[in-house]
Parts: sequence; C-alpha cells; structure tokens
Amino acid sequence: MKLYEKLAAEMDAQIASGVFLPGDRIPSVRQISQQHRLSIKTVLHAYLLLENKGVIQSRPKSGYFVHARPQPRRARGAKADADANVDANADPRAPTLAAQEPEPPVDVSRLVLSTLRAIQSDDAVPLGSPYPDPSLFPVKRIDGYGNAIARRQAQWGVTDELPPGDPHLIRQIARRYSENGQTVDPAEIIVTVGATEAINLCLQAVAKAGDAIAVESPTFYALLNAIERMGMRAVEIATHPDEGIDVDALARVLKRDKIAACVVMPNFQNPLGFRMSDANKQKLMKLLTKHDVPVIENDVYHELYFGDVHPRSLKSFDKNDLVLHCSSFSKSLTTGHRVGWTMPGRYREQVEKLKFLNTLTTPSRPQLAIAEYLKNERYEHHLRRIRKAYEEHADVMRTLISRYFPVGTRTSQPKGGYVLWVELPREVDSLVLYRMALDQHITIAPGYLFSTRDAYRNFIRLNYSYGCAATTENALIRLGAMVTALIANAVKTS
Repeated sequence: MKLYEKLAAEMDAQIASGVFLPGDRIPSVRQISQQHRLSIKTVLHAYLLLENKGVIQSRPKSGYFVHARPQPRRARGAKADADANVDANADPRAPTLAAQEPEPPVDVSRLVLSTLRAIQSDDAVPLGSPYPDPSLFPVKRIDGYGNAIARRQAQWGVTDELPPGDPHLIRQIARRYSENGQTVDPAEIIVTVGATEAINLCLQAVAKAGDAIAVESPTFYALLNAIERMGMRAVEIATHPDEGIDVDALARVLKRDKIAACVVMPNFQNPLGFRMSDANKQKLMKLLTKHDVPVIENDVYHELYFGDVHPRSLKSFDKNDLVLHCSSFSKSLTTGHRVGWTMPGRYREQVEKLKFLNTLTTPSRPQLAIAEYLKNERYEHHLRRIRKAYEEHADVMRTLISRYFPVGTRTSQPKGGYVLWVELPREVDSLVLYRMALDQHITIAPGYLFSTRDAYRNFIRLNYSYGCAATTENALIRLGAMVTALIANAVKTS
C-alpha cells in the first residue's frame, strides 16, 4: 500500500468510527503533513482519494469537511462508470437524491450536535439554528456595562455570586414581572446559567432516574436530551398547534401511569409557536393540582409576543406552589451572557441546594451588566422593535414557503418567538432533506429531533429571526426544489 493510500485508509477508519462526524472539519493538509511527517503532495493525494470516494468534501478557503452524508462506496465497474458519466452531465443546480437510501436509527443527540456544529460554519444559512439573530440585540451597550464592571471588580477583588445570585439582578427581574402585571416574590428567584440549567435543576429537584416525565409532543430537543441524560423517561402527550398540550390526553395518562412531573412551554412553544389560552392554562393547573404533580414551565419566549397583550404565565394561575417557572434573557436581550433564572415554588430549597452542589457559583459580571442595562436603558423599546421584526419575518417566511414549496406543505402560525414548524408532504423524509441541504450549506432542524418516536418524519423547524434577505430567500428556493425532487423521486420509485 502506498503512503497516500495508507493515510486515506486511516482517515476513512476514523470517520467511520465516529471520531469525525458528518459536517466536521478534518485536520488541514499542513497539520497532517507535520503530524505524520509526510509531504504536502502525499496528503493532498490522500485527501483527493477520500474526496473521490465521497467521504470528504473541500470548501474554498475553509478546508476539508466530512461529507454531510458519505456517498455509497461501491467497486468501480461498467455501471459505476456509466453513473459517473450521467452525474457529470447533470444540471449542477439540481439537488442530489443519493441520500434516499434506507436510514439507520436516528441518534438524536449526535444529530443535534452535528446540526449545531454546522450552524457555526461561516457560510451556512442558519435556518436550523435554535438561537436568535444577535444583530438585533444591544450587544455593545451590555458589553460596555460589563467592561466597566470588570474594571471595578479588578480593583475590589469581587468574587462570583453564590446562590441565589446577584441581588441587583434579582430585583430587576422581579420589577420586570411587576411591569408585566405579575407580582412575584424576589426571595423565590434563583439565578442560573441560562434557562437550560434552570430546567435541569428543576428536573433534578422533582424527579429521579426511572421516573416518567410528561412532555408536549413535539417538544424542544434539549428537554428530551436532559430527560435521557438523567435516566428518566419522557411520556409524550399530544399537543395542538394552536391550543397547546391536550389536557384531556394528559388526564388519561395520569390515571394509568405514575408521572413524576410535567414540562410545558405554554407561551410560544418551540417548535409549534402557539400561545396557550388562559382557559387552557387554568384547566391544566386544575388537573395537575388535583394529582399533586409539579410542572416545570419553560417561559423563555414570554417577552417575544406578537400583538399588544403580554401573555400570562402558567405560574400566575398556580395557587399551590406547584409551578417551577424558568426563563432567561438569552432569547430577548443577549445570547452571549447565559443568564437565566427559576422561581421553583415549594421546591425552592431543593433547587438552591442543587445549584450550589452543581456549579457552586454563577459569574457575577454578566448578572451585573444585565442589571445595569435593565436599570438604565429602554428595555421595553428594544423589545417592541424585535417583536415587530419577528412578526414581519414570520409572515414573510410563510409567504415564501407557500410560493416555493410544493402543494401539500403546511406551516404553523406562531403567536410569538422566532421558529416556524413546517409540515412537508408525506413522501419527504426530513433527515434526507437535512443532509441534502447541508451539502448546499443550508441548515434546517429535522422533525426527528423533536420526539423520542418516529412521529415527525416529514416535519422541519425553521428559524426566521435572521429575516428574509436575499440569502434566506435563495435558501428557501433551493429547499423547495429539494422537496419537489424528493417527492418526484418517491413517485418514480413507488
């Protein structure tokens, strides 16, 4: 075996074993040359061999990446040569359908990681991103406060904050709830590293490994990952795209199964975007109170409502301290500071103890920077601006999808937030579409991510916070063409 063939075989084996995942950047030619003491020419020859086999792909000015989906590896022969000739003469704009082979079981955690990595690529269109567009946030203003605080802390030797968190920020959070018509006790608030930590702490406080947790279906994949990581079991409850979790279906589950807790997003749920009516919120609280089941409320989108009326939280209907309310500033003010909080009701002592045991302290500088911004700046003015932008973006994206996607495509009608749930014709496998889109540097979130079951095979979630500039519109045009091609291919092979 020649040197370049040996190197190619070693890299191929690493990719096959999962050291490098689809979409990952592999070491540069220069790195491999130095590490293996091989000539640049030898490494290039090895990479060319892998590229010809469909294992990796080169991206101008970016390097080499593991192919989003490695092409079938078959022996060269008359038929393979004929297929290659057909491909060479094909329209380069037409989407490839090579990804339509039977798929192995989906590893959701790895798929999530692969998606997030792809989103970080500079040239990727972030339709699959779970994060809002940071360009709409007052990053410089908050950073200015943070820098001033850093200079003061350097003089004073200030340490990070023990639970429950910085009192100045806690006071501002309580004041914000008051401005929105909800009275809260500041002593109940515990500051966390984003809403994800808040939800994880609350899960740990109310349940243990082996317990059943009722969740909406579909639901945000980070919650499913957390439940799996803690050894708990997710019980998916049917969820209406406009009214939220089916309370009657939950009631039937509570009669036959022991549910340790329920986790819901009543306001602008990810991925459906609905706003649960006050009547349904009351109905849900009445049911959970009857069975004495705690409920973790993920309310991270509560400030991003469309219209003039701020939504009521589930906690505002709670008379028995059963609601563990979680939120953060990551969706409405700053993505980089990772500041969240929880108001855990009767479970406050357990959550505070778990916070101390898990992370001991929370960085003080981000807390103080946000507290200063809330105290001195026009937060409500900022919110009105991004609410208006998101509502306009949602309308435009729904219009573009209706124009460029085939008949049979349906979209959600979000009442807030920045994500759109799209139902594609049944012939379309969203995981195949996901991999085809990655080849064209477009990210989407396939429906497989939002359930522990194969329930949303032909669904995708799209992010409209980045607006619908030419880049986004072009990406939607290409996505629509891929969907059309997949349908045509399914009809042809049926």
